[in-house]
Amino acid sequence: MGRNRHARLGHGGGARLNAGLQHAFATEGALAEAIDGFKRRPQQLEMAQAIHDAIERTEVLVAEAGTGTGKTFAYLVPALLAGGKVIISTGTKTLQDQLFDRDLPAVRKALAAGASAALLKGRSNYVCLYRLRRSAAAGVASREEASQLRRIERFAAGSATGDRADLADVPEDAPIWAHATSTRDNCLGQGCPDYGDCFVMRARRNALAADVVVINHHLFFADVVLRDEGISELLPACNTVIFDEAHQLPETARLFFGETVSSTQLVEIARDARAELRAAGGASPELEALANRMEKAARDLRLALGDTASRLSWSQALHLPGFDDSLEVLQRCLRQFQEPLEAQAERSEGLAACARRAATARAAMARMRETEATEEVRWVEVFAHGARLHVTPLSSAELFSRQMADHPRAWIFTSATLAMGEEFGHFTRELGLGAARTRRWASPFDFPNQALLYLPKGLPGDPNDAAFTDAVVDAALPVIEASGGRAFLLFTTLRALRKAHERLRTLRYPLLVQGTGSRSELLARFRSLGNAVLLGSQSFWEGVDVRGEALSVVVIDKLPFAPPDDPVLAARIEAIRAREGNPFTELQLPQAVLQLKQGAGRLIRDETDRGVLMLCDPRLVSKAYGRQILKSLPPMKPTRSLAEVAQFLGARQRRECG
Repeated sequence: MGRNRHARLGHGGGARLNAGLQHAFATEGALAEAIDGFKRRPQQLEMAQAIHDAIERTEVLVAEAGTGTGKTFAYLVPALLAGGKVIISTGTKTLQDQLFDRDLPAVRKALAAGASAALLKGRSNYVCLYRLRRSAAAGVASREEASQLRRIERFAAGSATGDRADLADVPEDAPIWAHATSTRDNCLGQGCPDYGDCFVMRARRNALAADVVVINHHLFFADVVLRDEGISELLPACNTVIFDEAHQLPETARLFFGETVSSTQLVEIARDARAELRAAGGASPELEALANRMEKAARDLRLALGDTASRLSWSQALHLPGFDDSLEVLQRCLRQFQEPLEAQAERSEGLAACARRAATARAAMARMRETEATEEVRWVEVFAHGARLHVTPLSSAELFSRQMADHPRAWIFTSATLAMGEEFGHFTRELGLGAARTRRWASPFDFPNQALLYLPKGLPGDPNDAAFTDAVVDAALPVIEASGGRAFLLFTTLRALRKAHERLRTLRYPLLVQGTGSRSELLARFRSLGNAVLLGSQSFWEGVDVRGEALSVVVIDKLPFAPPDDPVLAARIEAIRAREGNPFTELQLPQAVLQLKQGAGRLIRDETDRGVLMLCDPRLVSKAYGRQILKSLPPMKPTRSLAEVAQFLGARQRRECG
């Protein structure tokens, strides 16, 4: 499947491709013949046709497809039939693996497509042979880590890909991975003694040779901005770029178009420099002392930010006692460490890499302390054991649209949540897609009969009322009883989640709580138990798929408006006000609607699912914008009657028992 085939199609090629789509999606067509359970959906074929047209005309298409449309097949089929090189970017590594391991092979087989495919992840997803060997020689902190390191060594010796996702014996979040993988900062590049056997370079070579390359949004932006991960080599030869879960792009773009320095990053530079000095033939007591001093200064900066995890504006951080002084000390220690480190750089490629990392961090920190520009915001992110200093652009529109202009190709953006009602203006403004075509397909599911929208009465009128979470739990309990458990309770804040957890400890159904296990573990338990109640916050609002009887109720406590004191949001609000715009209608309301649609989308995942969506925020009824929000949700039958909810859920249980 050469890249010139796309260019040769022309007008007649388009007609042939359209016939190919009709055959692929027909009731007894290629997909139905090859894939168990495939059903023809008019929305799916229409979406595939729109994507085909965008590829044919090298256009930009923004496409919202409701749950059940089958958007993955709707973009894979026209992309494979059109030919040329295709990059598909997903929002999460989970979807990336699913796409590459399951969906793409199924469609390639159904279409008898000869297109080759490759999976490409960021470098930290692959075992680094150099760092693995260094860590084994230097030793690690505990017996458990030593055991895990040996498992990684055995895995690396026999793996063709080195992808850490293939090693189930070592947890994905195990600290040992930091010693066995590389980052953009600490990779030695072509100077690495293991460069010829490098898993990252092998993955890049496979991607360069493949017709279809599956990546994720973080990888796309890491390369587009930093020219680091190999995508910059892929893009020039690419005919089509498809972004799935595209609603995540604006936030990801802002992250990568900005600049970040973390205390953890500086600690790692100091640690790696000490290890490289010893490996290069002997320690330098003076330089080791400077590394230790910088590491202490980085930890002191975190201590100056207090005990609580938070997001602070730069001015808020400067008002904390000791922050500015700690920042100045850290900057001085970094300079004192970097300059003699550069003098040692010629001793080894590892030391040279540490010197480059220190210089980059020093330049970024200098920028952090400059006067803030009007188009960006400086802020601080505080974690339990570290802190990050950020410079973030207020808008990524101009920066992103500039990346799209370098070469004519089709750009496809798709998700279940891109529009507010029928309007795509918020999403297209965020990414500078003013000239894009926009299309929307509603879910093929029978929402009026499959789902009930419950807006309970009697809750406090102000969702910020101290008694609000208790009232939500009180209102949800009879619904949970009527459904026999089988419920998600989704909260906008961790504080509300913890309060609800205290109230529900004596619940007679199994109670699963975010933070007591990984998301995948909790979901596996939820599905297997069959009558559990799961309490979740932000990470459970999207990307969660529970089909069938295990889930009958989704409760959402409040409209998910972002906290107005969030430093990035606050700066964006001020910028909109400065140009006499309306930040609520332009920014805050659309963001809340898209997030709410994600949460609501957890309920009906299959054409046989039935359930109740319980929205507890009284503003949906009391405010004019509440009606606007409700119109953006699937067409569920609304009710304010608990008796009607119980009857609806009881009817389902009677059918299951019968």
